[in-house]
Amino acid sequence: MFTGIVEEIGKVLRIDRKVKSFTIHIQAKRILEDVQLGDSIAVNGVCLTVTEFSRSSFQADVMPETFHATSLRMLSPGSMVNLERAMAANGRFGGHFVSGHVDGTGSLLSKKRVENALYMTFQIPEEFKVFVVEKGSIAIDGTSLTIFEASGGKITISLVPHTQAETVLANKNIGDSVNIEFDMLGKYIYHMLESRKEVKTEITMDKLIENGFIG
Repeated sequence: MFTGIVEEIGKVLRIDRKVKSFTIHIQAKRILEDVQLGDSIAVNGVCLTVTEFSRSSFQADVMPETFHATSLRMLSPGSMVNLERAMAANGRFGGHFVSGHVDGTGSLLSKKRVENALYMTFQIPEEFKVFVVEKGSIAIDGTSLTIFEASGGKITISLVPHTQAETVLANKNIGDSVNIEFDMLGKYIYHMLESRKEVKTEITMDKLIENGFIG
């Protein structure tokens, strides 16, 4: 479990590619202070498992499902990535519940500066519009953000100066792909409501007699 509060920006050192999977080597510092083999680290919002590490870098494997479902496949040596360790039980909870299980990818449509804010508009997959709520939470490349505006299949977020400086989002170019995870609580509520629609209760006279409601 993560919070969407990016701890540091890492740098991709090397990618050992196969056909539809790869091993990624990332340079980092802060998140390696207490790292252990098997720890979870969110890389641009994708939960990856540490398989090896040193004082200055770690590596993780990217499986075929993650390869297809996220934008990690577009990384290359030199790419900068958002990094966050799994949430500690005794830590502050500054963002929102983020699982590190990306729902899909979106693309940057536009960005503009308004005073000290940076407005960024993204195109999101059509099937996920139901999870979009203005003023609701969303994780983009692992960064916990508030949806400033939503229209059709587009969402706009506003980056404060701190987020501009401490994450990779402000350096995205038009057309760049980003990982998107929609609010976990919203998805659970939607799933429960949809499941209730599928439950069909057939009350017949025989069932009422069988269960003692009619003598």
